[in-house]
Amino acid sequence: MLEARDISFGYGRGPLLYERFSLAVAPGERVHLKAPSGFGKTTLARVLAGYERPRAGTVLVNGEPLPRRGPCPVQLIGQHPELTLDPRLRMERSLAEAGAAPDTPEGARLMDALGIRSAWLARFPHELSGGELQRFCIARALAARPRYLIADEISTMLDAVTQAQLWSVLLAEAAEGSMGLVFMTHSAALASRIATRVVSLEDAVRG
Repeated sequence: MLEARDISFGYGRGPLLYERFSLAVAPGERVHLKAPSGFGKTTLARVLAGYERPRAGTVLVNGEPLPRRGPCPVQLIGQHPELTLDPRLRMERSLAEAGAAPDTPEGARLMDALGIRSAWLARFPHELSGGELQRFCIARALAARPRYLIADEISTMLDAVTQAQLWSVLLAEAAEGSMGLVFMTHSAALASRIATRVVSLEDAVRG
């Protein structure tokens, strides 16, 4: 179980974006976190994945706090892959650092599933498109063998064919490993097709 227990969060000394917010996601669930733009969905995604620490409350996986070192059981894939990848590293090294080296069985499997071409491996992030970069980000996240995946508007900037392919891979990986999925999207069609449960952040915060 992924749990956010009584989370309160705000940047610096600014006002709280979330106060005593709680959420529980079971293994295999696909939860759509629904809220208008500017409501703080990306911030909440970062809190759930351990990138931001709340002022109060805690995030737990199976009753244990998120680790401060080593692989995290909650992996985050964001909307802007170009901000996630080290611009100084060639793509092959980025995969290897995440445990998905192309010459390993797992790395080769993920490359094949996600349509990552061998020709891309020698390139730097700025030499690839957003859709190509997002494939690498998904491979890196899946290589960590997470129990939960946070997908924050991951396909907003992609064409329809790429969207369909990447979501097909994610859903297959989630089903095979009973991985919990928390996702944010403004696409009602995508949400209705994927979600097993919808959580309105507006209602949850006001409640």
